[in-house]
Amino acid sequence: MAEPFIVYGASASGSVPIEATLTLLNLPYRVEEHAPWEGKQEANRLARINPLRQVPALALPTGELMTESAAILIWLADAYPDGRLAPGVTDPARPAFLRWMTFVSAAIYALYWIDDPSRIVEREEDHAAVKARLFERIAHCWARMGAELRPGRYLLGDDVSVLDLYVATASRWSPGRRRFYEVAAGLAETVRRVDADPRLATLWAERFPFTPGWER
Repeated sequence: MAEPFIVYGASASGSVPIEATLTLLNLPYRVEEHAPWEGKQEANRLARINPLRQVPALALPTGELMTESAAILIWLADAYPDGRLAPGVTDPARPAFLRWMTFVSAAIYALYWIDDPSRIVEREEDHAAVKARLFERIAHCWARMGAELRPGRYLLGDDVSVLDLYVATASRWSPGRRRFYEVAAGLAETVRRVDADPRLATLWAERFPFTPGWER
């Protein structure tokens, strides 16, 4: 039996699309729970894996460690091309794939570091305004993506890709899926299709459940 991948992550976090990718690829993996937002002790425990104290990280069967969610997703899709989870290097859709994977990572995901406003502003009375502007910026970025993409069954055509898994997860974070539907209505059907994929039903239930009112 092949050595399993090890996912360092947490429920509802950026490790979920990686877990979804491993699930669709039918690759063995296990999850080590690390939620650095739960306190200094937990963050320090994660530091031995990722000095930035962030998840996700992925230990490959070779022992090599990868961080950065977009890099991990692209690598998995490219390393296991039979899974058809990314356009190949010569595929006409490849430039768009790389563009939007990087866009989600850099323009949207990276902003969640400021989800704790004390990291950039000291006065507690300013925190609500920081979060409001942060979430408006995220909504603006989703709108930009929605304005430029013309999905088929999935974001890049007829085949599900790691980009779909990435967006389906990240679009559930603040300001929430309802706001996502408002600003990027053209992407709504696609992410709902990923939500409903029967191959991922168990994963969603365990790692990012669709609890009542989840769409906010």
